[in-house]
Amino acid sequence: MHSKLLTYIFGTKEDRDALRLGSMAEQINAREDWARSLTDAAFPAETEKLKARIKSGEKTESVRTDAYALAREASLRVLGERPFDVQIMGAIALDEGAVAEMKTGEGKTLVCVMPAYFNSLYGQGVHVITVNEYLAKRDAEWMGKIYRFLGVSVGVIYAEMNQSERKNAYKCDITYGTNSEFAFDYLRDNMQYSPGDIVQRGFHYAVVDEADSILIDEARTPLIISGEGGDDSELCRAADSIAQKLREVKKIPGTDRYPDELLDEKPDGDYTLDENHKKASLTKDGMAHVEQMLHQMKLIKGSMYDTENFMFVHYVIEALCARYVYRKDKDYIVYDGEVLIVDEFTGRVLLGRRYSDGLHEAIEAKEHVQVRRQTRTFASISYQNFFRMYEKLSGMTGTALSQAEELRAIYGLDVIVIPTNRPMIRSDEDDAVFDTETEKWKAVCDEIAEAHGRGQPVLAGTSSVQNSELLSSLLTVRGIRHNVLNAKNNVREAAIIAQAGKKGAVTIATNMAGRGTDIKLGGSPEAHEGEYDEVKEAGGLYVIGTERYESRRIDNQLRGRSGRQGDPGKSKFVISREDDLFKRFPGSRKISASSAQAQIERNNFDVRKRLLDFDDVLNDERIMLYDYRRSVLCSDKDEAVKMPLLSAINGAWADHLESLDSLREGVYLRTYAQKNPVVEFKIDASEMFDEMMESLKKTENELEKTIAVTQHSARNLI
Repeated sequence: MHSKLLTYIFGTKEDRDALRLGSMAEQINAREDWARSLTDAAFPAETEKLKARIKSGEKTESVRTDAYALAREASLRVLGERPFDVQIMGAIALDEGAVAEMKTGEGKTLVCVMPAYFNSLYGQGVHVITVNEYLAKRDAEWMGKIYRFLGVSVGVIYAEMNQSERKNAYKCDITYGTNSEFAFDYLRDNMQYSPGDIVQRGFHYAVVDEADSILIDEARTPLIISGEGGDDSELCRAADSIAQKLREVKKIPGTDRYPDELLDEKPDGDYTLDENHKKASLTKDGMAHVEQMLHQMKLIKGSMYDTENFMFVHYVIEALCARYVYRKDKDYIVYDGEVLIVDEFTGRVLLGRRYSDGLHEAIEAKEHVQVRRQTRTFASISYQNFFRMYEKLSGMTGTALSQAEELRAIYGLDVIVIPTNRPMIRSDEDDAVFDTETEKWKAVCDEIAEAHGRGQPVLAGTSSVQNSELLSSLLTVRGIRHNVLNAKNNVREAAIIAQAGKKGAVTIATNMAGRGTDIKLGGSPEAHEGEYDEVKEAGGLYVIGTERYESRRIDNQLRGRSGRQGDPGKSKFVISREDDLFKRFPGSRKISASSAQAQIERNNFDVRKRLLDFDDVLNDERIMLYDYRRSVLCSDKDEAVKMPLLSAINGAWADHLESLDSLREGVYLRTYAQKNPVVEFKIDASEMFDEMMESLKKTENELEKTIAVTQHSARNLI
C-alpha cells in the first residue's frame, strides 16, 4: 500500500525518469540557436574549447549541454538528421551510466553519438561495442562522418587487422568493435612479450549496443584463448560409444523429478540430464558401469576414482551432453564436415568458435566427422568481469526492463525506459495455443496465406534451422513464395531484410533478436511513397512467432520488428503444447508459456551467476598475475630475465587454468559431503595459486642469479 501511495503521488519510475531527462533535453534545446550560428569550420575549435573547460574543472552538466547541442547540429548538417528529444533523453541516460531501453526503429545508432562524443573529450578513449563486425564497420563509417566534422577521431577494430592497425584504432578518440574483439584484445595484451605490442590503453567509457544480448545472453560462456593440445580423438569416440550404452534415470512417476541420491532415493539408471543448465551427471551405478566398460576397453587400470583416471569421467559426461542435450540444426549445424555453433539468440553461425571443455570434440565424435585435436586454454575471462573493468559502462537495447534485476545485480546498471517518438499502434494479439505441432503449423500457414493474399508483409520467427526449413517446405507446397534467413544462409541477411517489408513479402527468420537491422515498410529506404502507403493500408508488418522462446525478452524483440516509428503492425504467437518450451515441463499440462519462460529465465540467471561465482575467484587471481606480468614486461630487466620469465608465467598460468578446470568438476562431487562447491573451489584454487606464484618468484630469482653469474664470468674473461 505504501509503494502504491508513493506511485500515486510521485508517478512511476518511468514517469520520473522521463520528466527528469525531458527537462535536461530542454536545456540542450535552449543552446540550439548558439550551435546553429556556428560555421562548419568552427566545430573542431569548439571541441577544443570543451576539452579546456573539462580540464579547468567546470561542472559536467554545463559542458555536456553544449557538447550535445554541438553533436545534434553536426548530425543535422552531416547526415540531414536532427535527433529527436527522446533521442537526446536516451543519450543522457547512456552518459549517466545506465541502460536505455528504446524500441526498435527509434534510432539508437544516432543516440550513441552524443555520449560517445562528450566522453571522448576526456582524452581517455571511448569504446562503442556492437554484436557483429558488419554493424561495427557500418556504424563507424556512418557515424564517423559526424565525429570527424566535430574534430574527433574514430576507428574500428575487426578480426583481420594486424597489430599496428589495431593499435592505431585504439588510439582514436572513439573506437567501434565487437564485444569479443575488445575482450580478446585484453587477454592478448596480457600475453605479449613487448610493451610496444600492447594495443589497448585502458577502460574509460563504453556504450554497449544490443546490451541485453551482449551483457546477458553472451555471458553464459567465458571467452577463451586456446591453442592446440594433444590428440584425444580415440578417447572421444570411446566415450561416445560408452554414452550410447548408458541408461537415463527413470523419473519419479507423476513428476518431472529424478530421484535424489542425497535423499536416499535410489535412482534406476546411469545418468541424469539437466536441459536448463545443459549438463549431465552420472549416478553411482553409472560410474560403476562406465568403469566396467573402460576396463573392458583396456583404457584404465584400477578405480575410476583414482586421480589418473578421473579425466575419463569428464569425457563420458561431455559425450552424454553432446548426444542427449545438444541438438543438430538447433544448437549447431554440420556443414562441409565441420560442426559449427549456431548462436541461439541471433541464429547466426559463430565462425571460428568452438565449445570448450571437450564438448565440441564430443559432438564431432557423435556426428562422425573429424575430431580435431584437443585445445589448451592459455587465457580466459567472463564477459561480466570484462565489462566491470570499465570506469563507466552503459548500454542500449529495445528490451532490457525484464532483465533489470540482473543488470543491476551483476553490472550495477540501472534500466531507464525512454518513451517512443511517436505512439506505438502495433496490435499485439493473444497467443493461439494448440495441442499438437501439426495443428500449429497448419494454423501458421493459414495465417501467412491470409496475410499474403491481402498484400501484408509477414515475418515468421522460428527458433531453429530445422523449424525454418519445415515451415519453408509447408509454404512451398502451398505455392507461397518466401525467403528464408537462418544460419545456413545468413550471408544474404542484408538483402533478405531489405525486402522483408515489401508488399506481400513472406520472410522466415531464425532468431531475429540482436540482428541490428530494421525492417522498413515498402522495402528498402529507396522505396517510393506509394509502396509504403500500400503496405500501411494492408496493416503493416505482421510478425508471427511460431514458438515461444526461453526468454520473454527475445519474444519482445521479435514483436519489436513491427510497429517501428508509429507504423501500423500486428504480432501474434502461434504455439503448441509439443513445443520445446513445454517439453521441459512434462506432465504440467496447465503451465502457461509465460510461467514456463519465467522459470527458465531464473534457471539461466543461475547458470550465469554460477559461472560468475567461479570466475570471480579466478578474476582476483588473474588481476594479480597480470599485474605481476606487466611489472616484469615493463621493467628495466635485461631482455635475456625478461623473455624466459614471461614464457614461464604464460606456461604456469595455462597449467593453472587447466588445473582449475579439473578442480571445478571435482568440487561438485563434494556436494555429496554437504559442502559448498564454490567455497571449496575458492579454498583449493587459492592454495594452488599461492604455490604457482611462489614457484614463479623462485624461477625469477634463479634466472637473475644465472644472468649475474654469466655477466660476472664474461667480465673476468675480458
